[in-house]
Amino acid sequence: MRRLVTVTAFTAMLTFLRMASGFLISKVVAVYGGPSGIALLGQLQNLIAIFNGIIIAPSGNAVVRYTAENQDRGFEYCAPWWRASLQWMLILSAVLIPAGIIFSKTLATEVLNNSSYTSLVCVIFLLLPFSACSSLVNSVINGQQLYRRYISLGMISVLVSTTVMIVMIISYGTNGALMAASVQAGLIGFIMLVFSIKQPWFKLKYWWGKTTNEHRLKIGGYLLMAITSAVVVPLSLITVRKVIITNLGWAAAGQWQVVWKISEAYLSVITIALSTYYLPRLSSLSSYSSIKCEINNTAKIVFPAVVAMAIGIYFSRDVLISQLFTSEFNSARKLFGVQLVGDVVKIISWLYAYPMISRGATKWFISTEIFFASSFVLFAIIFIPHFGLQGANIAYLINYLLYFIFVYFNLKRFSS
Repeated sequence: MRRLVTVTAFTAMLTFLRMASGFLISKVVAVYGGPSGIALLGQLQNLIAIFNGIIIAPSGNAVVRYTAENQDRGFEYCAPWWRASLQWMLILSAVLIPAGIIFSKTLATEVLNNSSYTSLVCVIFLLLPFSACSSLVNSVINGQQLYRRYISLGMISVLVSTTVMIVMIISYGTNGALMAASVQAGLIGFIMLVFSIKQPWFKLKYWWGKTTNEHRLKIGGYLLMAITSAVVVPLSLITVRKVIITNLGWAAAGQWQVVWKISEAYLSVITIALSTYYLPRLSSLSSYSSIKCEINNTAKIVFPAVVAMAIGIYFSRDVLISQLFTSEFNSARKLFGVQLVGDVVKIISWLYAYPMISRGATKWFISTEIFFASSFVLFAIIFIPHFGLQGANIAYLINYLLYFIFVYFNLKRFSS
């Protein structure tokens, strides 16, 4: 557990840099575009998340798991998994990039309500291969549990990309901020590649060559899980935001987005630590009893930490709104209470859900992701007309309460 605390402390520093970068963009959009501009940025970021999530699907949790399981036997035993992952990435790129460019105008119109953003959508698709490379490099490093290198590279990437984004924002204002959001993932991927060229595992023989159908199929199982998560979660947020816009307008959607953004930022301290330490650790365990013991031990640290952070965010919400955004967003302060309770339930739920990923329980993961993303949208449709903007947060809380109950009582089924 001491290692988890150490990893959490280091990832907190990395997360702080990422938060600063994200809030810099949000601040510019808040100043120039107001609540409706923030809502637009949220739609754009969710669109980016969907397609980045699809392209990195073969190189995420699967590579972490199989690298963690085989690293003690040498890179030769990891190589078939890496090759299978790369092959899947190439297939996805060949399909996704041309299709995305062809339908870029439609996406800009439907998601961003403005066809003038077509060029932004095209940039997102053209930079997808760099996003994939970033994920692949990160997963290999994470799978080897080289936490210092993982965090150091993350910090360098964020610092360089943030510097570039600041220049774009200063030069082009709101449009520069939106462009910065579009290119960030690709730019980080390029930096990751540059700093990994001389690593012993970054040799062509480990990445290009023969692999088996078994390796491809097992990576494919994770591919389905990752694509499901990459599509349904951001899509549910886009849909909920559209429900808010339909019932309450763009400005209200911007108010909700502010709370979601702050919530997302502080929770990333925990989620990055879990993906960096917790997932490789669970992947190395085989019995249900050892997995449950690891969950309980981790919960003893994570639960108090997330509760403390949620309380801190609640009492500092006025300062956060004024410093990170503008006075136009002051009405968002009343939304924090329900949202923060939902955040605590969400993180505890994830502790019990992670074995679905570490054990490769594809059917369980896909079915729960689709079901609970759909139920979130359904609850939002029901509650927003009755409770206004707070209805979206009530939907979020109820949805994760049900999710926690489900994963807690089914842990043994998808951990064995």
